[in-house]
Amino acid sequence: MAVAADVDPSTLDVWTDPGQERVGTSATVITFVRTAISVVLSGLAAQQGSLTLLVVALVVYWAGDSLDGFVARIRGCETRIGAVLDILSDRFCAAAFYIGLVWLQPEFAVPVFIYLAEFMVVDCFLSLAFLAWPVRSPNYFYVIDRPLWLWNWSKPGKAVNSSLFAVLLLVTGWVWLGAVIATALLVMKSVSLVRLGRIGLPVPPR
Repeated sequence: MAVAADVDPSTLDVWTDPGQERVGTSATVITFVRTAISVVLSGLAAQQGSLTLLVVALVVYWAGDSLDGFVARIRGCETRIGAVLDILSDRFCAAAFYIGLVWLQPEFAVPVFIYLAEFMVVDCFLSLAFLAWPVRSPNYFYVIDRPLWLWNWSKPGKAVNSSLFAVLLLVTGWVWLGAVIATALLVMKSVSLVRLGRIGLPVPPR
């Protein structure tokens, strides 16, 4: 197992505890609730032609995503099950929002579908790759490979991947800028995928 040189894993509570793994935690309840609310709001926004309601759905998605992680940490219920549910729920919320956005503003179709290819395929694979190591979530991938963690799961990395594209697209309305950002994210995630391939995903023993 490759471990970042400046990290002492023995001092960190980053490793999974199989005895704590369960679906029903306070954090996963928040994940389910915020996902349901965000997706329903996105659907209503598309149905009613309301960009304001769609933005509310996006805010619920982002705020809920921060809240479930915060609760998991302070209540000591960070689990790999919760991490996977969070990753998949993020994709559901994002898909509902961006499909709603294209429904309301079809001119955004090209940048949105480039972004969805990046976020729902490449980034999803990268995010689920943490399961190949006994860490609790991608948030602790720095004990495996620090550059990959910095690019993808550090706070700046997450902000660029989940927030920058949506905010600039909504604020500016510039299709070309959205396409540039989405393409840049796709390139960055592809580079991350190549680096992950060079590290190699460990295969557990039979």
